[in-house]
Amino acid sequence: MGIFLLLLCLNNALLQGPSSVKPDLSRVPGVVIDHSPASSRQYIGSPSLAEMPNGDLVASHDLFGPGSTGDRTLVFRSSDGGARWKRIAEITGQWWSTLFRRGPALYLIGTSRENGYTVIRRSDDGGATWTEPRDADSGLLLGDGPYHCAPVPVVVHRGRIWRAMEDQLGPRGWGTSFRSFVLSAPEDSDLLKASNWTGTNRLARDPKWLGGRFLGWLEGNVVVAPNGGIVNMLRVACDDDEERAAVIEISADGRTASFDPDTGFIPFPGGAKKFTIRYDVISGQYWSLVNWTPPSQRRGKPAATRNTLALVRSSDLKSWEVRSVILRHPDPEHHGFQYVDWLFDGDDLIAVVRTACDDGLGGAHNYHDANLMTFHRITEFRDLVDDVSEMR
Repeated sequence: MGIFLLLLCLNNALLQGPSSVKPDLSRVPGVVIDHSPASSRQYIGSPSLAEMPNGDLVASHDLFGPGSTGDRTLVFRSSDGGARWKRIAEITGQWWSTLFRRGPALYLIGTSRENGYTVIRRSDDGGATWTEPRDADSGLLLGDGPYHCAPVPVVVHRGRIWRAMEDQLGPRGWGTSFRSFVLSAPEDSDLLKASNWTGTNRLARDPKWLGGRFLGWLEGNVVVAPNGGIVNMLRVACDDDEERAAVIEISADGRTASFDPDTGFIPFPGGAKKFTIRYDVISGQYWSLVNWTPPSQRRGKPAATRNTLALVRSSDLKSWEVRSVILRHPDPEHHGFQYVDWLFDGDDLIAVVRTACDDGLGGAHNYHDANLMTFHRITEFRDLVDDVSEMR
């Protein structure tokens, strides 16, 4: 009888298994939108954020890793300013995507899967249902590929909508294969029709740049420059400890991209990781939330150091100032606050973050393979000034 009871208890324990252990998210900064434990082998990527005309917030992310299908994006909504979130859609065939709004319509532009085609979808009900990119008249913009991108800004300027992309048709290998280009379309056109979109020429890396240490560029940001022109600012992968961005000039008609390696590489805090840059008309400054690596934390791999999230600004896109540290954890191996997408909200910034953090279930697989998407409100951001000298 005693053996029977022992076996029964063991069987019940096995049936309950790890799923009976509840996560402890009390140490996670911000508001948790979604949680995918490391044991799932599905990691949270590509956070994006949009605001609807009625004030609802819509956020999205994809799932990557060996447990994922490599083509799935989840969509969430908040009707109370980001305090609570509800999943409203699951999309198969969407990846690395940016949410953006034109009038009452919500769009999602990215790739069809990891290294897939370039596609765009429209939702007319705030993100609950989406069109299907079946062909060149319904959202399949580029059907050859492979293509690469991230949830980077969509910019409206001089009557056109602009968005950066990369193809992977350069020399084989991560970074070396990326060729940068920009897509644009008339803002009043049917954005689901491929014929309405124009692409620039595609610029490949030159391995001789940066003294032969240049590995590649990716995840470009379309930005309106101080002179009114369009530039594409890209993350730079380089075999050294410096952090930079690359600035590619885009012609007014959206057909030509050009780069001068003598002037086009600029120092940029967090430039070895994905960033989003936006211009603020109130302050007359460009702002970004970046994975700054303080000099004291440099360890020879800036792209792999994502445990500090900092607010930076610039008046000219060339010289950048670290204004404030927003999030920080002392451990760079299993903690990261990365791939931030954000918007202006009056005197605040609102942001969604791909977060690797403690969850009571063993935490994230590593800093890169995030287990959370979190929402953050940075109040009165224009007035934030920290003394970051002690972190240098």
